[in-house]
Amino acid sequence: MGKSLTNALPDAPRPKILSRQEWKAKDAIEKMQPHTLQRITVHHTASPQKKGIALEKKMQNLQNFSQSKSRLASGRDKPAWPDVPYHYYLAVDGQIAEGRDIKYVGDTNTSYDPRGHALVVLEGNFENEKPSPRQLESLRELVIWLSANYEIPVSEIKAHNDYAATACPGANLKKALPALRQKVAEIRNTVNR
Repeated sequence: MGKSLTNALPDAPRPKILSRQEWKAKDAIEKMQPHTLQRITVHHTASPQKKGIALEKKMQNLQNFSQSKSRLASGRDKPAWPDVPYHYYLAVDGQIAEGRDIKYVGDTNTSYDPRGHALVVLEGNFENEKPSPRQLESLRELVIWLSANYEIPVSEIKAHNDYAATACPGANLKKALPALRQKVAEIRNTVNR
């Protein structure tokens, strides 16, 4: 890809992101595969939003789950992954945490290849809940920044269920994605004038 648009986009500053160091992440438990970002894929945790739990604790819990073998609610076995599966986690209060290092391929419980995907997950089950206004604002800021920084086309900002047979990211989040893509397109078109 060409020159990064990050410095050219006044409306695309890097959002505040809780670093792995700040949430006291453990090291990956095995080597991970590098990749080049080509798209942004939006997920939900598919578990209820948990207000009142610190983001650091949520990330530590996610990492512990991710790095352990377990049985999923569907009855399928989940292998131990090297690290958290997602690159960014958006809590119910809109805080963003860094997950797996963006330069490495994420993981999935579904049948699609996540190479080239920046995996962004929002806390909640959006078949039953609605994303909070703060989550949607943080998602907008993060996606605008990622799109600019990695020159990801608006057409490549999609939902998990655009790639795999799953309800993820839930109907209540998926219906917010067209407006998100429109906002990214507006900002990029402003820069290209």
